[in-house]
Amino acid sequence: MDDTPLAPTMTPIARPSLHDTITQRIRTMVYDGDLNPGDKVPEKMLCETLGISRTPLREALKVLASEGLLELLPNRGARVAKLTPEDIDEMFPVMGAMEALAGELACEHLDDASLAEIKALHYQMALHHTRGERAEYFRINQKIHERIMAAAGNNLLVGLYEGLAGRIRRARYVANIAAERWDEAMAEHDKILIALEARDGAGLARVLKTHLRNKCKAVKEILATDPQNEAAD
Repeated sequence: MDDTPLAPTMTPIARPSLHDTITQRIRTMVYDGDLNPGDKVPEKMLCETLGISRTPLREALKVLASEGLLELLPNRGARVAKLTPEDIDEMFPVMGAMEALAGELACEHLDDASLAEIKALHYQMALHHTRGERAEYFRINQKIHERIMAAAGNNLLVGLYEGLAGRIRRARYVANIAAERWDEAMAEHDKILIALEARDGAGLARVLKTHLRNKCKAVKEILATDPQNEAAD
C-alpha cells in the first residue's frame, strides 16, 4: 500500500450533520407540499421516522423559523408559515431585482461550459413541461435560477438570494398550477435562454423581472382562492 502523504490541499469530504439533515428534510416537505401553509409540524412522527430525539428536531425548527418558513407556537410546536398578499408584494419585487442583477452579471461572466449546462437543464425542463410533470419541471426550474445566480460570481448576492428564496419557493411552485400560467412561464424561460446565449445582460434583466412580476400576480390569485392560506385560528 502506498503510504505517500496526501497533498496538503486535500481536505476531508464534508458530511452533513444530523441537524442539517433534519432541517433539509422538513424544508423539502414544505417545498414539495407534504406540509402546507398552516399545517402543524408532526414532531412525534418525524422523531419516530428519522430515529431522532426532540432536541435536534426542535433546533431544526428554530432554523426554519428564522428563515420564515415556519412559525413557532408557544408550547405547541411549530406550523408552516402562511403567505399573505402583503408578504408577496414585499418579497417578489426584491427577488425580481436580485435576479435581474444576477442576470446582468451572469452575462458578463458566463463561460461556455456554464451556458451549456443551463441549456441542457432548459431542454430537460421543457420536456417535463410537455409531459405535464410539474414536480420534475419545478425541480429543474429551480436549478436554472440557481445556476444563473451562481454565474453572477457575487457571493454577497448569492447569500441574500438564498435567504429569501426559501421563503417563497413554495409560492413559486403554486404559481404554475394554472395551465395557462405554466405555459406562459415556459415561454418566459425560452426568452431567458435566448438572452443568456446572446450575453444580453439588459435584456435578461428585463425578462427576469417580468418573469417574477407575473409569478407574483399568479401567487396572489392563488392566495385569494386557496382556503389553506386563510388566517389561522
